[in-house]
Amino acid sequence: MPWQRDGFLAHEGAVGVLLPDGSEPGPVFFDMGSGGSFHKSADWWVYDGTFRAPLAERMRAKCACGWRADTSYPIEWDQVQRRGPYTYDTSAVAADWAAHLDDVEARSVPLPAEVADLLTKLSERLQSLVDDSPLATLKAVNELEVIVELVGPQVARIAMYGDEIPWPRIAEGLGTTETDARSRLHRYEYRH
Repeated sequence: MPWQRDGFLAHEGAVGVLLPDGSEPGPVFFDMGSGGSFHKSADWWVYDGTFRAPLAERMRAKCACGWRADTSYPIEWDQVQRRGPYTYDTSAVAADWAAHLDDVEARSVPLPAEVADLLTKLSERLQSLVDDSPLATLKAVNELEVIVELVGPQVARIAMYGDEIPWPRIAEGLGTTETDARSRLHRYEYRH
């Protein structure tokens, strides 16, 4: 099961594996019988050496952004339950990914304290309002979309064309990948 952190969708984390030679294998394909399609998986536990899958020796944290942890941990296959591989302790790997996200977040542009506080309070209030008044919640969400439509295009154009901020810096400032930053800013640019 992948790891996610709110606000960092381009940084989905997972357990990755390493083969004895230190390489990272591609997905494992499973022939499910007749037909032209094959099921594939990159879940760490499929690299157990069965059904023509390679045998992984170590595990490490990986992120959708391309980051890989420097630290790896041995896989004790005799401790992995075949019907419940998710019960195997991968907490050290998850902690490495969380540290990566902490670093990504630390390098992103900090919000002014009053804006961060306002957004936190607004989110909490809207979540508490959902059960009491769903229509009021929807109206508030609509108002937020209006704000995005008013501010988004202007600030996207300034970031992309006015200040000539390089894309790697925009991505770092937003705490995302360059691909996601480009997609996001182009989406904001054409909101009107």
